[in-house]
Amino acid sequence: MKELDWIASSRRDLLEFPMTVKKEMGHALYIAQEGGKHKNAKPLKGFGGAKVLEVVLDDGNGTYRTMYTIQFEEVIYVLHAFQKKSKTGIKTPKQEMDLIEQRLKWAQEKYKERSKAKKGDGNG
Repeated sequence: MKELDWIASSRRDLLEFPMTVKKEMGHALYIAQEGGKHKNAKPLKGFGGAKVLEVVLDDGNGTYRTMYTIQFEEVIYVLHAFQKKSKTGIKTPKQEMDLIEQRLKWAQEKYKERSKAKKGDGNG
């Protein structure tokens, strides 16, 4: 099972979702950790294939999105979680896409550091 790690405010943001949404997002992340894909998870356009996935859930208060990357062998990085405010279109707003891109770079750096540390501890 892959480890789950959070980038920037993603965990805090997800914890602010309504309980039913939070539970389902948690379930989706658990499935990802086991190497599977939740029925509501789909590749996020603009990130080259299935490198970044997003889970989209609706409840009475709106639409909630959580983005995570599965590109690393040992860890799932949760990049972003937010409630979509716009009522028009399903496209993810540019500022959110920019944030996801920035956080994906952070995740790549974090993974590089993690790999270096593992090699240095005699276990890798």
